[in-house]
Amino acid sequence: MSRVLSYVNERDFRVNDRLLAWAPPPWFCLWMLWASRLGDGWLWLLTGTLLLLSGSSVALRTLAAVAVAMGIANAALVALKRRFRRPRPCDYARHPSFDVRPLAFFKEDCFSFPSGHTMNSFAVATVVALSYPAAAPAALLVAMSVGTSRVVLGLHFPSDILAGALLGLGIGAAVHTALFA
Repeated sequence: MSRVLSYVNERDFRVNDRLLAWAPPPWFCLWMLWASRLGDGWLWLLTGTLLLLSGSSVALRTLAAVAVAMGIANAALVALKRRFRRPRPCDYARHPSFDVRPLAFFKEDCFSFPSGHTMNSFAVATVVALSYPAAAPAALLVAMSVGTSRVVLGLHFPSDILAGALLGLGIGAAVHTALFA
């Protein structure tokens, strides 16, 4: 198993080194900064408010599923970050184009694996996409943008994002299935 982890770690650092050497265009920098900040929770608050204001039974069940999925995702996040304690890429070197530091809502926020922004984004996007299929492309684009931004900004390694996305997808799908079955 350590060979696999060593291989993944080597690839993660290779991608991070390339990102540190890259000077992204201004529009892309802005997109990544906004995507990351939306993943801080502002977009989920807006999503919940819109679902609540809608008042339909599907919207209220979706809101309940989003809340449960985020609760499970955050509990899993804390447990995994405590277990793995992986340093963030910005702890090794900061991207010259960005001056972004991780949020510190809880002490485990200083760790990289898995990405909580990505896990929550995919959990919410999955519930919304399954409840409102017409919104699936937009919801998944937002989730992918949040995940991508975390790598580009130097806050996570690619494997942190992949793990967060897969866990978020699984949690969102399981919660939606449980509440809508």
